[in-house]
Amino acid sequence: MSSFASSRIESEKLASAPVVDRLALEPVSDLLSRREHPLRRALIEELHVRRFPSFSAPTRITQLVMYEGDDIAARSRQCAEALCARYGATSPPKGRYFSVRLRDIDFVWESHTEFTTWSFIKSGEFEHPFERPVLYELPHDWIESLPGQTIRATQVAVVGRATRLSSEQLQTFFNMEEAVCCDVLGWRARIWSNFRVHRDGFGRLLIHDRACASAGDTARLVQRLQELGNYRNMALLALPVAQSLSPELSKMETKLASLTREIAQGCADDEQLFHELSRLSAELARLIEDTRYRMSATRAYAQLVGDRLRDLRPRAVPGYQTLTDFTERRLTPAVRTCESFEQRLEDLSQRAAFSSSLIRTRIETTLAKQSRDLLVSMNQRTTLQLRLQQTVEGLSVLAISYYAIGILGYVSKALAHVVLVDVNLVLGIVAPMVVAAVWVGIRAVRRSWDPS
Repeated sequence: MSSFASSRIESEKLASAPVVDRLALEPVSDLLSRREHPLRRALIEELHVRRFPSFSAPTRITQLVMYEGDDIAARSRQCAEALCARYGATSPPKGRYFSVRLRDIDFVWESHTEFTTWSFIKSGEFEHPFERPVLYELPHDWIESLPGQTIRATQVAVVGRATRLSSEQLQTFFNMEEAVCCDVLGWRARIWSNFRVHRDGFGRLLIHDRACASAGDTARLVQRLQELGNYRNMALLALPVAQSLSPELSKMETKLASLTREIAQGCADDEQLFHELSRLSAELARLIEDTRYRMSATRAYAQLVGDRLRDLRPRAVPGYQTLTDFTERRLTPAVRTCESFEQRLEDLSQRAAFSSSLIRTRIETTLAKQSRDLLVSMNQRTTLQLRLQQTVEGLSVLAISYYAIGILGYVSKALAHVVLVDVNLVLGIVAPMVVAAVWVGIRAVRRSWDPS
């Protein structure tokens, strides 16, 4: 039995199945909908966006890469929607990417974390690939309203396999002494560029499509080449930061070395050293905070550049430098410089933390010694106070006894008028007993106050 026949039989079985069985599946579908993750469909859509519409040679493309801050991102979306409204095109209500048709121009808008790309694609024959950018066919006032700062602007021209490019023609487009030329995707296309900003403010990229299988392959090739250039420029943004801050970092390293020597020699005031180390650590923390994002972004962009180079598989054309040579010759040292700067920052921060810990330990040791000496002094004063208290206690016994015996003397003299007694004899006998009783009483009172 053929597969078509078996599938037809299965379909007939499903059609003849009881209605109750089919209805029983509906609660399961409702259950899946109710338990669906809120980001499920957004994640699926993310896998299908960020691609150029299909086109084939001959085609001209203008792409702008606008660097934006947080306050400009929303304005960029509004500006893209305003352009669509002028041409009666409908843009999606939300999202970081969309592609629409503006008469004979395909418009692709894409928002990234730090920048936005504006791509304008126009297919059709042309005489001069770089004479008039596609962007200039849009309303001039709209072009002036574009938000952000231009980080890259490129004219891309794609010509077909039937086009013959002579050396004289190429020399009118590029300075051939510094031109980059190589085959990509296994000789399916050849590219030319010198990655310079020309008099019109645009860079130039010429692509000879010699064997791309479909219009989608051509579009993907252009997109990879443009992403390579865009990510390369974004990766280089950290280089001026590292170069401008390196002298300040060197001063901090010298300062920390000086403070460390003073700590080792022990001839400076520890509290002053600690304050200076704290100030240096605060400056380092500020420097790390100001550069952390830029340096980490450079690592990410450099990795993306490497991925795009591997996807393109450039192959050398005799007499020219390849895309890999041009990219790695400058990008790799720049990335290494940024990595070195970041590593210096991290090492200096750790050394400052170690020195601060060392001086803090010395200060704590000094404070502990002072506390110990204070406790010894307090112990000595307490012992002296105890001895003084014991002396005063003995004197108080005599004083109380003296007054008690004096009272008994007055009583004895009064009794002498009633009973014949010798007052001096009575006082002499009672005096030792009074002293002993007072001494015992005072010790009892002191013992009742002692918590131990």
